[in-house]
Amino acid sequence: MQNNKVLEQLLAAFKNTGGEMEVFHNRDIAHLAASGHKILSANKIEGLEMDAKETLTGISAKVTVKEGIKIKNPVHLCFGVLHKKGTQKIKMDVRLEKDSSAHFIAHCIFPRAEKVRHIMDAVIDVGENAEMRYSETHYHGLYGGIEVVPKATIKVDRNGRFFTDFNLIIGRVGKLSIDYDTDAGENTVVEMTARVFGHADDDIKIKEKVILSGKNSRGLIKTRVAIEDEAKAEVINTTEGNAAGARGHVDCMEIVKDNAIAKAIPIVNVTNPLAKVTHEAAIGSVDKRQIETLMAHGLTPEEAVDIIVKGILK
Repeated sequence: MQNNKVLEQLLAAFKNTGGEMEVFHNRDIAHLAASGHKILSANKIEGLEMDAKETLTGISAKVTVKEGIKIKNPVHLCFGVLHKKGTQKIKMDVRLEKDSSAHFIAHCIFPRAEKVRHIMDAVIDVGENAEMRYSETHYHGLYGGIEVVPKATIKVDRNGRFFTDFNLIIGRVGKLSIDYDTDAGENTVVEMTARVFGHADDDIKIKEKVILSGKNSRGLIKTRVAIEDEAKAEVINTTEGNAAGARGHVDCMEIVKDNAIAKAIPIVNVTNPLAKVTHEAAIGSVDKRQIETLMAHGLTPEEAVDIIVKGILK
């Protein structure tokens, strides 16, 4: 299959997951699109260095935002496997130099996955007074035959800002195992959000950790998971307050239907007497009063539950 034909199919799936097609035709917007281990399209812009290479099983990319550069438009990343079977390994090395900023929007697309494995291994370095936003949307198709293993090691230097948002709320999940580990320096802000909706026999594992190692650092881990049928979910969120003035919070909510099983393990550690870390975790079914209120407005029980779950996942 020729690369341009594969690109057309990937972009069609990209559009169906909420992506904007015009970003791949605008020379002022940086992007990288790959299917399997083939790079299909790439565009660089001034101030952003992007060195992407094909490997035997995936893509290796080094991305650098140069010092003082503030990227106006989001940088778009589109990775996927269009075949029913396959493996894709993504290795990312992202560096934001001092006083720079950028927003990365990633779409990971596997519309026909029956036996697919997607592995991402990322190293992210947010420099002094830099800001990085990373928004990631996944679509795994309707068959559940996929294993996704995203791993990231993040370091945020003094006065830096790092925000990440992971979304997988349409279609099946399959097997998902997130492992993000962030070290926050002095006067930094870190916010990590994940939203996942599991069905059938989906298996969800989310493990996120923020180490507040710098003075006056701030950290928030927010997780929203809904599961139904026979799905399983385990959420382990850890925040450590290791410096004076450090403030952290862990917020986890899981909604359970049918025979699904959920587990939440918030871990908070404080090693400095002037640091403070708090947590809240809630697991339960949909509130009956909310269902009754919506039914009073003419909705069926199933429609009412669907609206409530979608509201939690926003």
